Amino acid sequence: MGTPHNEAAQGAFAKTVLMPGDPLRAKFIAETFLSGAALVNNVRGIQGWTGTYRGTPVSVMASGMGMPSIGIYSHELFHVYGVDNILRVGSAGGISPKLRLRDVVMAQGACTDSRYAHQFGLPGTFAPIADFTLLETAVAVARRMGVEPPVGNLLSSDVFYNHAGTTLDWGNMGVLAVEMETAALYCNAAEAGKRALSICTISDSLVTGEELSPAERQTSFTQMMEIALGTAVEMENKPL
Repeated sequence: MGTPHNEAAQGAFAKTVLMPGDPLRAKFIAETFLSGAALVNNVRGIQGWTGTYRGTPVSVMASGMGMPSIGIYSHELFHVYGVDNILRVGSAGGISPKLRLRDVVMAQGACTDSRYAHQFGLPGTFAPIADFTLLETAVAVARRMGVEPPVGNLLSSDVFYNHAGTTLDWGNMGVLAVEMETAALYCNAAEAGKRALSICTISDSLVTGEELSPAERQTSFTQMMEIALGTAVEMENKPL
């Protein structure tokens, strides 16, 4: 059986799923990199595809924008479809002056202004972090590709148009970039006993004001995609 948000049959998803925010980016990854890619979900246009990459089953499905959206889709993939690993492949806005457009960053942890973790009833503040095995594997894959990715905290914000103007303050605490999904993904993975990692490409800089076009965001993040796909292959030999 599916869910109200996912019509895929049981067994339709691979153990590792790449999750871009944009359904068109999911389609691009499937059609560009996967062999035998089949569309397994298209409820609300949130495309989910499954195929193989270097002989390894891999799925890719959009998460939509924001923590409520990725919270729904990642929960269902972990709990209903038996997915073990979710790799978010998204865009982020640089808030560190060290970052440049198209840099690939990996989220060791996720600061947040959201109360998403409040639902778990913990008597304090939960710190959403990446799975170390996924992070270690992804860094190794990136280095073999000649990429030295910055690794550190991202800020997962509930607000895109922040009228308080405080986003750059997080950079003063060493936070690399801002996006809107990672903290919820990491919370869901922890609750489910599964693995998650966010790999993001810097699409704009809040420091310099530079930004990529929507078309560039959709199709030019291939380095990030190849790192995530290589990580998916490596994870086949690293079961939970």
